[in-house]
Amino acid sequence: MFQSFEVTSRPEQGPPRLAALRKQLRTDALDGFLVPRADAHQGEYVAPRDDRLKWLTGFTGSAGFCAALRDVAGVFIDGRYRTQVKAQVADVYTPVAWPEVSLADWLRTELPQGGVVGFDPWLHAAGQIEQLETALEGSGITLRRTDNLVDRIWEDQPAPPMNPAKVHPIDYAGESHGGKIARLAEGLRDKGRAAAVITLPDSLCWLLNIRGSDIARNPVVHGFAVLHAAGHVDLFVAPAKLEGLEAHLGQHVTIHAPEAFLAALANLSGAVLAEKATVPVAVADALGDKIVWGDDPCALPKARKNEAEINGSIAAHLRDGAALVEVLAWLDAQPAGSVTETQVVTQLETARRRDPALQEISFETIAGTGPNGAIMHYRVTEDTDSLLQDGHLLVLDSGGQYLDGTTDITRTIAIGTPPVEAKEAFTRVLNGLIAMSRLRWPQGLAGRDIEAVGRLPLWMAGQDFDHGLGHGVGAYLSVHEGPQRLSKLSTVPLSDGMILSIEPGYYREGAFGIRLENLAVVRPAGDMLGGDAHRAMLAWETLSFAPMDTRLIVPDLLSMDARDWLNAYHRDVAEKIGPQLSPVAKLWLDAATAPV
Repeated sequence: MFQSFEVTSRPEQGPPRLAALRKQLRTDALDGFLVPRADAHQGEYVAPRDDRLKWLTGFTGSAGFCAALRDVAGVFIDGRYRTQVKAQVADVYTPVAWPEVSLADWLRTELPQGGVVGFDPWLHAAGQIEQLETALEGSGITLRRTDNLVDRIWEDQPAPPMNPAKVHPIDYAGESHGGKIARLAEGLRDKGRAAAVITLPDSLCWLLNIRGSDIARNPVVHGFAVLHAAGHVDLFVAPAKLEGLEAHLGQHVTIHAPEAFLAALANLSGAVLAEKATVPVAVADALGDKIVWGDDPCALPKARKNEAEINGSIAAHLRDGAALVEVLAWLDAQPAGSVTETQVVTQLETARRRDPALQEISFETIAGTGPNGAIMHYRVTEDTDSLLQDGHLLVLDSGGQYLDGTTDITRTIAIGTPPVEAKEAFTRVLNGLIAMSRLRWPQGLAGRDIEAVGRLPLWMAGQDFDHGLGHGVGAYLSVHEGPQRLSKLSTVPLSDGMILSIEPGYYREGAFGIRLENLAVVRPAGDMLGGDAHRAMLAWETLSFAPMDTRLIVPDLLSMDARDWLNAYHRDVAEKIGPQLSPVAKLWLDAATAPV
């Protein structure tokens, strides 16, 4: 099993660890210390060594941070984790609704006389600290760079990951790493930049056509790189990770130990491109006035998948859909009250592992039944494992990391006879997914411009959900990929080849959760009779294929257009997935995709 159900943190561990951290505050004459959910590479996911937020507080979510002061400690979480944090942290920690309450405002309230707050310059992006310092002007609160106080007290802190990297074949990548380096270097020269600093692991792996396993569920290698405008890359990765890759990397790439990174930055000359939102303060300090702020040069090219990457994703999703349908058919045959969440997770991983192209799951499978489904990023453990009872809804959110693509799909499943209000909410969520899936929009619009389409059916009923409508997805890379998003915050225009999730939901704490998710790729929209010939339009091509649970649909809440889309989608599911299935699952799928 890739996934375990071990309890990895307990609330009672938090108070003594916080007390030890506060002792360090007094030793260093600090009034507080910031503990982010981040590592030196500023990716969303971290290795066990870097999971300081979980170790200190017990909170296991993939976003958030702690501001630990001498007499109060705030754990800042966004809307996805408001329910989860209550069960995971002790009462010595105060959950803070973020970003509604900003860190600067909270510090002003808790340190009215001012103070000194420490931070590790490797774990905070330059833009974050700049924004915080601006917001604290006039408060008497200053920020101080320091070594990591959590590392001082974490006696059994794991070692850094040292897993070997591997070549990502060009048949899957669609472009050689030499071609990528040349293309991006030309862009640097055109803008008068001498070099660009790359700190995000998925950018580094995409650029060099390599993959790794330094972070569970994400096939990335920890390291840093400098892309030179002359068409050469200095790569700062532990050499042991790259054994056997020298011929692949070739003359374009020079390998250095990570410890040489800061000195190499100091020796650069000319204008150096760096991304303020992701480059650590320590890197910005080393570059000094050579920095020219801009976007990571790999971000958009990586997001705009080429035809080889898109075709690989299509193939991976068809096999992944077949594995999911086998499990849905099995689950439907089990009596209510006879199956647990961990059994569902195990069945699903077992089905996926029959595919030799599977390298990992793409995240910890979320299998939340009844009240657990209302915890948006629920992770089942030995302590929380629950029976799927009559009247429950099961939120099943899962995915795989295949050599040819990354998948992420969510279905909500009726267990027995669900309550009417849950069926009504399910139908609104389904209407939102369908409305977004059917959408055509003018080229140049960003996620924030169209995201409301997927929320409108819920809004009209006075309901909503506290997460974005969708995130970018990599090509056998991170399951959460930027910069593309379907979010009210996203200003990046959607463009041909970007893969995103479409995942509206609804959550009623203590009762049930609902989420439906397909992945889709942005494609040019076909011409329409009577449409503007001069206006370029975009549309979605759906990648995920598995049936929606029609037992949860309230027919009167489904429009004729939505009904037509669903029936056409289910015909596609039957045609694309059916031939891959066992006879029993094929019979089940034929019934599950019958017209509504």
